[in-house]
Amino acid sequence: MSRKHLITFEDWTKDEINELLDISQDLKKRWKKFEIMEPLKHKTLFMIFFEQSTRTRNSLEAAMTQLGGHAHDLTQDKMQISHGETSMDTAKVLSRIGEGIAIRNCFYQLGNTYLNEIAKFSDVPLISMQDDIYHPLQVIADHMTIEEYYGKKLKDLKVTILWTYATSHAKPLSVPQSQALFFPRFGMDVTIGFPKEFPLQDEIIQKAKQNAQKNGGKLTLTNNKERAIENADIVIPKNWGGFGYFGNEYKDNEVTSKIMKDNLEKHKDWICDKKLFSLAKKDAKIMHALPADRGNEITNEVLDSPNSIIYDEAENRLHTARGLLKLLMK
Repeated sequence: MSRKHLITFEDWTKDEINELLDISQDLKKRWKKFEIMEPLKHKTLFMIFFEQSTRTRNSLEAAMTQLGGHAHDLTQDKMQISHGETSMDTAKVLSRIGEGIAIRNCFYQLGNTYLNEIAKFSDVPLISMQDDIYHPLQVIADHMTIEEYYGKKLKDLKVTILWTYATSHAKPLSVPQSQALFFPRFGMDVTIGFPKEFPLQDEIIQKAKQNAQKNGGKLTLTNNKERAIENADIVIPKNWGGFGYFGNEYKDNEVTSKIMKDNLEKHKDWICDKKLFSLAKKDAKIMHALPADRGNEITNEVLDSPNSIIYDEAENRLHTARGLLKLLMK
């Protein structure tokens, strides 16, 4: 596994994913016992952020510290990227100095392309900390959390990924798209509920359907929020921007931005409140990648209820990060 990149788990086999999960669970158990493990002593991870981050930044940096290594917290303005340095030169230089590179770049139709350019020229593992298409670090922590509550036999477990209203910003498609691709590979029954103006990317949905067919899972799309959440075992309310509505014709300009904003305002009623959540199973779990737009995406009453496992999910960002770093950088 050394020298392997992680941009999407679509490039990983299920055996490789299960190995990562097993390592992460083992490291979590040892962490709970306050065991000190330093397999990455004196190793360096370069973390380059094009956007803000709370869980990703801190889980990876803490993971490197706890494994005996060091993480550099970098932004464009701290590097010559801001002066136009090429992805090849950036990748080649950092590969000579450290043992891993991690990048977050969520700019639509730019981020994934940039990460793949870095991966092409890097001689050390490249880890995506989220781009415009995928968020592998979130989905692996989600899956670990699901296994902790439901075990490894997850066939027919109904997971609802529900678009919800938010005012904070036009969030990337990467979290729901990664979940749509990943969960059906483990036999889950995945339903994605969204208004018609907020679809995911067509090519991602087609691949997700193939993953479901190949692995005994299911993928259902609906524009009815009540139908989406009915009898769900797990509900994941999450806003995402209307980028997929424009497909490859998307242009980041005033016209498309206004259309997206107007479409957003049509669906203020898409909120995960007590009434809507009551349609799920009585013991259904609430998950959320965070940050949540409280009062818009989901009410505090639901998000802070006994059904919520959002902080277990957030903590597992640390343990899966440690597992991944140990697996790729040791």
